[in-house]
Amino acid sequence: MPGRSSRPPQGSERRTGPTGPQLPDDVTPQDLPASARNELKTLSKENAEQVARHLAMAARLIDEDAVRAHEHALAASRSAGRIAIVRETVAITAYALGDFALAVRELRTYRRISGRDDQIALLVDSERGVGRADRALEVGRAVDRSTLTTEVRVELAIAMSGARLDLGETERALSELDIPELDPDRAFSWSPGLFAARAAVLEELGRVDEAQQWQRRAEVAAEALGAVDADLEVIEIYEIEEIALPAEEDIAPTVESDGSGDDESDAEEAER
Repeated sequence: MPGRSSRPPQGSERRTGPTGPQLPDDVTPQDLPASARNELKTLSKENAEQVARHLAMAARLIDEDAVRAHEHALAASRSAGRIAIVRETVAITAYALGDFALAVRELRTYRRISGRDDQIALLVDSERGVGRADRALEVGRAVDRSTLTTEVRVELAIAMSGARLDLGETERALSELDIPELDPDRAFSWSPGLFAARAAVLEELGRVDEAQQWQRRAEVAAEALGAVDADLEVIEIYEIEEIALPAEEDIAPTVESDGSGDDESDAEEAER
């Protein structure tokens, strides 16, 4: 009809004005993992490449400059807000900035779009960040842990333990960490964080000697895993690396202990 104004249809990728922070020439779409690039196939080639570069830049900056990483994540979101990996990246960078309310919103959207629970621990922790420890526990309990990968299951246990601490439920915080993955004699990728979380709860309970033992275990596990990584030239790992840790007597704290930390046999049973 003559004189009728035209506009892009809903969902169009047309954009006007600046699209986000400048991207260095050395950042390419191939810097993003192939699985993530596959999620962008519904976009036009030009838009997919630009979004991939922003996501890759966010990943590059997240540990050293969370503000800039978040800017790149938001730029990707403006161009591809219906893509799960994009909303996930916005959530992760928001969490890194301490914007837990935004992280909660983005993680909920990510779960709705993707149908995945691989960021459930981050959602629980973000609910804690906005002061909703009760809600955090509710979210964590609603997930079928048997469907989660081992690493996500451990991260969720740590987040749930933190929520218990927020509520002053220290004994229950300790029981949240009594999972099969809590093996003091072997080191996996998740072991340092799990051991350190247990040390923190034991310290809250006033069980100082045990706390020192678990903190030392966390340090030894991190050192052992770091030594293995340093020897690897290829970092794509398809099987979980298992490393035997030194015997109990080799990692005991230097302070005298009454042996109260030796009875940890119940740590192999998970609370479901």
